[in-house]
Amino acid sequence: MSNTFGRRLQVIPPAGATNDTAAGRAGAAASTDLVIPPRVEEGAGPASARSETASATLLRLRQQVLDRIDPVGAGSLSPEQLREEIGAIIHELADRDRLDLSGRVQSRLVDELVDEMIGNGPLEPLLRDERVDDILVNGPNRVFVEIAGKMQLSSVRFRDGRQLAGIAQKMAATVGRRVDESSPLVDCRLPDGSRVNIVFPPLAIDGVSISIRKFSRRRYNLDTLVENGSFTSPVARILEIAARCRLNIVVSGGTGSGKTTLLNAMSSLIDHGERIVTIEDAAELQLQQPHVVRLETRPPNLEGHGEINQRALLRNALRMRPDRIILGECRGAEAFDMLQAMNTGHDGSICTIHANTPRDALTRIENMVQMGISNLPHDAIRYQIAGALDLVVQVERMRDGQRRITHVAEVCGMEGEMITMNDVFKFEYMNEDASGRIRGRYMTPRLRPRFEDRLRYFGLEQTWLETMRDA
Repeated sequence: MSNTFGRRLQVIPPAGATNDTAAGRAGAAASTDLVIPPRVEEGAGPASARSETASATLLRLRQQVLDRIDPVGAGSLSPEQLREEIGAIIHELADRDRLDLSGRVQSRLVDELVDEMIGNGPLEPLLRDERVDDILVNGPNRVFVEIAGKMQLSSVRFRDGRQLAGIAQKMAATVGRRVDESSPLVDCRLPDGSRVNIVFPPLAIDGVSISIRKFSRRRYNLDTLVENGSFTSPVARILEIAARCRLNIVVSGGTGSGKTTLLNAMSSLIDHGERIVTIEDAAELQLQQPHVVRLETRPPNLEGHGEINQRALLRNALRMRPDRIILGECRGAEAFDMLQAMNTGHDGSICTIHANTPRDALTRIENMVQMGISNLPHDAIRYQIAGALDLVVQVERMRDGQRRITHVAEVCGMEGEMITMNDVFKFEYMNEDASGRIRGRYMTPRLRPRFEDRLRYFGLEQTWLETMRDA
């Protein structure tokens, strides 16, 4: 805990102590430095014996504060009121025990206690840090974060496994779910929308594992992604045309590649007069239209009953008169129902999928359809895929940490037993600059798309051709 508090802790001996004893204690206290590491950095080295003594004093003070607080009463207070109450208690106890605590030490201790009582303990500063995209907890002493696409070890530590387990259980309880050794896996979300996966022992061998994909408070559009270097203006223009022409689109990529961010940006182009139904395992889409119905799956209860999966929600969504359906992530038998929806008037629908290339994305969809209907012939599945999908947009987090669109591929149709595809845009690596940032360009064959009639119907055929010509 020494890395959580202030720089100097001076312990003043009680009245009646001998001069030698007082001098010895004062000297030891004056030389005790408790270094505050930056919010995110490489892990600190082993603490000195004096730092451990100071840390023990702070831990004892912390426990005394907790003993004075009624948890029920604390829950009824606002964060500001609770902070005032805890601050007053710390000041009183420090005076009683003659502890010389700086204002910075007291403030850090107050923040830590408030975070643990009504927040998520040591993780709370990381959740507030807008630079952090992912938080990965591998036991009480190893917390990694992703900043700007790069993974690094943070300075955050838990007191022990019990504190970590308690925070994990609190996260699950906020959405009415339970996690413990008898039910060791759970997916949930925090009140701010951040997505959480928790694994308990005995499945997690080195202690409780928590994976948090933070909910971005920033609303992205295509222009901001162009500014960030995710793609170029011609690619953005093509995606805008695709959204306005109600093309069916699959956003494909690996974990953490930026699929949801791109989907959110593209969804901002949907007409505000359309009714949109979103279906997700953990709600994280940020649609800006006024007419949106958000559906979320439900896991089974402890008896194994009551599960509502994406396929059930997708089937129900078809009865809700949607203009478009947005499937947060297609991962199972619901792929068949999604294709059915795209083929029966719900054009303009979008879904995401985990795959490494546009071709792999189509193969994964075919395999997922077979998971639900094993006796459906391969040709029938491929004809449905070719008839339903218009574009596959491939995104990737590259080795420089930048998330980029690497392919925009058109689904052309069937040729024999194969689904044919054409690249609309393909990112071609060139070199990297002095800072290690990848540089490249988008290549295009400038072919006329299969959905040319649809572009003409929406009056955007000439815009598409001009964009391709100038790219």
